[in-house]
Amino acid sequence: MNASKRAARWQLFASGISFGLMAVLARLASRDASGFTAPQLTAMRFAEGAVLSLALFWARPGIFRPVRRRLLVVRGALGGLAVLTYFVALARIPAGEATLLNNTFPVAATALSIYTLGERPTLHLALALAVVSAGVYLVVGPGSPALGFGVGQAVALVSAVLAAGAVTSIRALRATDNAPTIFFAFCLGGLAVSVPFSIGAWPSGRVAWSLAAAVGVLSFVAQILMTHAYGALTIAEAALWQQLTPLASYAWALALLGERLTWLAAVGVLLGALGVAYGTVLGHRPAGGRPGTTEVVEPVEPA
Repeated sequence: MNASKRAARWQLFASGISFGLMAVLARLASRDASGFTAPQLTAMRFAEGAVLSLALFWARPGIFRPVRRRLLVVRGALGGLAVLTYFVALARIPAGEATLLNNTFPVAATALSIYTLGERPTLHLALALAVVSAGVYLVVGPGSPALGFGVGQAVALVSAVLAAGAVTSIRALRATDNAPTIFFAFCLGGLAVSVPFSIGAWPSGRVAWSLAAAVGVLSFVAQILMTHAYGALTIAEAALWQQLTPLASYAWALALLGERLTWLAAVGVLLGALGVAYGTVLGHRPAGGRPGTTEVVEPVEPA
């Protein structure tokens, strides 16, 4: 197995765990009138990410190297809007349901990658994505309040479409730009779309601010890991691994919110693990090659 691919998979695994915890903490930070509004929490997340990025640039001079500036602007705008709409959904519907709907983005992202990046997912990878998606539904569907369709659900789906465009731009950018530079563009875009909607009274409680600070740190860690991983994996495989995020969100909700694990949810977790393993082993196709073989990827400049 290619070392860069192996590292990228571990990075996406750790990113999914971090994103899952972030979703639960964001829900806690905005679930009542004394908490943050969705735009305020979004602005907090991106302000903290921008500060951490600037600290990294100061500690490692020369790491900020923007190359494809227009595409960086696109990544920042799409990513910022995706996060804002996701946090709006988290404020309106349960974290598991919002994360499930948001994580439908791999379908759109995989389709976009075929037309914009020329990637060709294999039948094995498509089957693995379907298995993992079924597992995700068993975890956060039957084990949660019945899925309905209202404003919160619609906003979560809008977030998924925006996220699909954002991750496709990340994959394209990783050929020329490093992960910290891409993440910094993401933070600037997020601040641009969230600050105008953050006007009003902000929370004063320590708990809410502590939760918001934790959301920012987790976002920084998860986004850097995810962005770096997209330099070594195709959109389809990366999307497959990112289906671990709603599973992780549900697991964190079990641990922190005292929710119960149903037998259907247990089956879903098992399906998710099996689907990821199956897609990782068989879901690759080299340029001009046959399904099931190892894909050859041009080296990408390390972040």
